[in-house]
Amino acid sequence: MQILIYSYNYHPEPIGIAPLMTELAEGLVKKGHQVRVITGMPNYPQREIYEEYRGKWYVTEEKNGVTIQRCYLRIKSKPNLIDRLLLELSFVFTSLPQALNGWRPDVILLTVPPLLVSLPATFLGWFYNCPVVLNLQDILPEAAIRTGLLKNKFMIRALEVLEKFAYKKAHTISVIADGFVKNLVNKKVPIDKIACIPNWVDVNFIRPLPNKAKNWKAIHKLENKFVALYSGNIALTQGLETVIETAASLSHIPDIAFVIAGESKALKRLQKHCLACGANNVLLLPLQPREKLPEMLAAADVGLVVQKRNVISFNMPSKIPLLLASGSPIIASVPASGTAARAVRQSGGGVVVSPESPQDLAAGIMSLYSNPDLAKKLGEKARNFAIERYSFEQALTAYEAVFYQAISRKVPGILPALEKKLGLRS
Repeated sequence: MQILIYSYNYHPEPIGIAPLMTELAEGLVKKGHQVRVITGMPNYPQREIYEEYRGKWYVTEEKNGVTIQRCYLRIKSKPNLIDRLLLELSFVFTSLPQALNGWRPDVILLTVPPLLVSLPATFLGWFYNCPVVLNLQDILPEAAIRTGLLKNKFMIRALEVLEKFAYKKAHTISVIADGFVKNLVNKKVPIDKIACIPNWVDVNFIRPLPNKAKNWKAIHKLENKFVALYSGNIALTQGLETVIETAASLSHIPDIAFVIAGESKALKRLQKHCLACGANNVLLLPLQPREKLPEMLAAADVGLVVQKRNVISFNMPSKIPLLLASGSPIIASVPASGTAARAVRQSGGGVVVSPESPQDLAAGIMSLYSNPDLAKKLGEKARNFAIERYSFEQALTAYEAVFYQAISRKVPGILPALEKKLGLRS
């Protein structure tokens, strides 16, 4: 197959959808497929174009057999609503020439967010006579509304119309959690149009590493500490203040330390909250290089997953498979009826506590701190579940099957008619 991946984020961006799409693209190449990726200039999570890509409209690269076609983005480090809209629009308009500059795809995989990119992807699917598979990482605009990011009624209505358009025009919608399926079915999306393929983890890369974990702890002066770790994106859906307030409530226990690894600008805000709360047992670290990620995760005596109480069925933290694969037990401070809670309970590798409750999060941490045997048992279950349910090979096979099925049922577009008219096709 010739597969076009339309993804706003891609390598070398270190977190979020970028590593996943990079692994998927390279995995498809190893399976013998041709893959090209339409993406923006790398900017995440700093929201600043990486230095080597600044001042450029288009860049084409090749990495591990994947053709990467990058385009200009209009981006601001501290965006307001208009800036976010202009960012998405810049990607819509600058990405289309790149998508047309290359071989004709058999199938297009589009990752959302951003939602506006469904417009050029739909056009390309029609023009090339190929199916579009819509991959939902978050359900928009619902996520933006629930987190308070989007309040303008006109904008909300416009995005709801766009959401409906994207679902209608996509051949298949791949979602990353079963809660997403229920959300879409409630919006009258046909169940046979939905494929649930969880985000994956490379279980050979992320795994228990007791010796390297000790070294990591030693480097960061955490020897003999019980480490509660949060690593990843620091966004409106999380509410990391809960973790800091929990740390402050446990500061009388010198053996317990908290580590938060995230984007530097967000850490400055959290540092102020640490000072305000008297949380002197919190180590704030910048996002770790990918090669250091396995040992940092393995160094966690407990991995933290945190969400606000209004995050129900439109967000699935990608850190859950990573923590499970590392063999770290999870404490999830998340809504009990939400997608994240179901994933943690299903794994058997963690405990779910009330969201935005420092008292409940502290109690969960203490339950594992005071019971090492329970922590070990949960960690073993976590690792086994990751191998069984979140392996990359399973996800790669599932995406291949979705692509082949979509191609076998594609509908006519403009390009075959033009080719026949020009005598290029009989």
